[in-house]
This record gives sequence, structure tokens and C-alpha cells, in this order.
Amino acid sequence: MNKKEPLIRLAKRDDISTAKAWAIRIASIFVALILFGGLILAVGFNPVSVYSAMIGGALGSSLNIQQTIKIMIPLLGAALAIAPAFKMKFWNIGVEGQITVGGIFATFFALNFQNVWPSWVLLPVMCIAAAIGGGLWGLLPAAFRAKWGTNETLFTLMLNYIAIGIVKYLQGGPWEKSPKGTQMIERFGTAARLPNVWGITAGGFIILALVIFMYCYLRFTKHGYQIAVVGESEATARYAGIEVGKVIMRTMFVSGAIAGIVGFIVVSGINYTLSDSVAGGVGFTGITVAWLAALNPIGMIFISLLLAVLTKGASTINTLTHNALPESMSDMLTGLILFCMLSSEFFIRYRMIFRKKNHSASAGKEAAS
Repeated sequence: MNKKEPLIRLAKRDDISTAKAWAIRIASIFVALILFGGLILAVGFNPVSVYSAMIGGALGSSLNIQQTIKIMIPLLGAALAIAPAFKMKFWNIGVEGQITVGGIFATFFALNFQNVWPSWVLLPVMCIAAAIGGGLWGLLPAAFRAKWGTNETLFTLMLNYIAIGIVKYLQGGPWEKSPKGTQMIERFGTAARLPNVWGITAGGFIILALVIFMYCYLRFTKHGYQIAVVGESEATARYAGIEVGKVIMRTMFVSGAIAGIVGFIVVSGINYTLSDSVAGGVGFTGITVAWLAALNPIGMIFISLLLAVLTKGASTINTLTHNALPESMSDMLTGLILFCMLSSEFFIRYRMIFRKKNHSASAGKEAAS
């Protein structure tokens, strides 16, 4: 007896072009906008007006654009930090902590040398110190994974809370500003602040330089090739003579160093001080950005810009609807977009094959005979 062919079969795609893959991702964004538009319509508002207000609130003036880019910069930096580790299939969930430690290292030099060194000396030292601090914080779980095979997901996640705890101790202890009891750290002086260029912190240009660096590092260097091989199969990498433990530690140092630089940019170019919320959740949102961009640094620019536009544009929803439509609606839209884009990865990786009617009929005849 012949087994009946299923109505739908899944087949893995091996030949989809990059252009078609991105077309599917972009189409998924429009699907999310349509779904969210239906929700807005259901509660009595015009979706077109709400979308226009969000776009205007994010991109409608030079000041709004500056604020949107301010949101985008650390988000893009966090995604860049995640990329090399995830390409190696080392699940670095500790970018929040690495950003925080980078901020701590940068703040140490800001508080102690801002009245001693000129900015052209102090700022590079702060940046290098932040990179070293974040790199060492990322190296810690990598060393344990390489030596004893520990679970990097839990290890890196727990280190986030330790880093935040250190900042809280510093806020209420040795770095607390006068008068005591404020639980705050003194704001940086001029020498320890990154300059603004066209109303945007110079840290944005550092992040763009890191985009180019990471793109070239992953695609065109020997280290990038080794990361890809280790990510595909550690056994294959060892067979090819690659020292897997060394690659893991080197890659996580690079990942943590980039996160540390993001911490430097936040404390020196955005907040002008250190707080326990220095990372602001971008370490976790950056995972989504990196994943949706398929770990492509160029693609991360567009994904992080999209999320920044949604975040900044959400503040105008209240004004348009006189508080009838809360800002949290933007979180729903963001969630829908992320859900649809993640779902689109299914259609990028697989195609659905439907059972043909004539085939089904001929199969029935063969079974009857």
C-alpha cells in the first residue's frame, strides 16, 4: 500500500540569492505594518496619521534626526560586538556587562585625569581603557569555555549582573559625588567629553569605522575564516589544525573590546557620566539586530536605524492622540516587526512544496489497480 503524499512538504533552500532574501525580509516589515495598522484602526485611529507622526517624530527635523541617531549608535555598536561571537556560535549574552565594564574603565580616567590631561590625550586613553576592560570581561567566560567547556550563555548572562553591581557600589561609594547620599557619579568635564559633529556625537563615526572594520575582519582575514570554521564545526577546525581554544578567547576579546568602546561612547559622548543603566538594554536588543542582519555589519546599520526610528517616533504618538494611544504601542509595533522578520527567516531557509492534484489522482489510480 502506497503512503499518501502530504499536502505540503518542506524543502531546504540552497540557492536563494541575497537580493531575494532581503526582499523577503523587507516584505515582512510591510506585513507587520499592515497588521499593526489594523490594530490602530480597531481602537479608532487613522493608521496613516499615526505612522506619519512616528516618522515625523523621528526624522521630521534635524533635532529629531540627531536624537534618532543618538538611539541608534549604541544599538549598532552592541550588534557589532555580538557578531563575531555569534558567527563562532559562542552565545555571548553578556554584551550588557561588557558595555558596563568598558564604561567603568573609561570613567576611571575621566574622573582622575580630566583636569590634568588635555582632551586629545584623555579621550584616546579612555577609549583604549574601555576596549581593554570590555575585552577582559569577555575573555573571562571564553577562557572557562575553552579550558573546561562551561556553558557560555549562563556565564555571560550572570556577568551582566556582576558588572551592574560594581557600578552601584561605585555610585554609592568611592565615586559618589558630593553631597553624599545622591547615589550618583559626577558628570564629566569638557576634556572627558567626545565632541559633537553636526549635532551628533563623534562616537557615531567611531561606530561607522567599527562597521567597516568588522565587515573586513569577518570576510577577508584569516581570523575571520577561522571564526567561520569553528562556528561550523569545532571538530573540523581541530582537524584542519586550528587551535579552537585560542580562537574562542581571541574572538571573545574582540567582541568584548567593541562592547567596551560602546560603553566609552555612551559615558563620554551621550550621558557624560556613568550609571548602572549605562547599557540601557542595547546588549539584548543588539542580539535581535545582529540576527536579523544575518551577522552582516552593513545590514545591521539598516536594522538598528529602523528600531531607532520606531523608538524615537513613539514619543509623538501621545501628542497626536492626546495620550489616548500610549507610547507602549510602539513596543507592540516593534515586537510585530521583529516577529515577522524572524518568521521571514523560515521562508528564506525553506520553501513549501504543495502536492499536485494530478500526481495525487494518479497515485490513487495506482493504489486502486
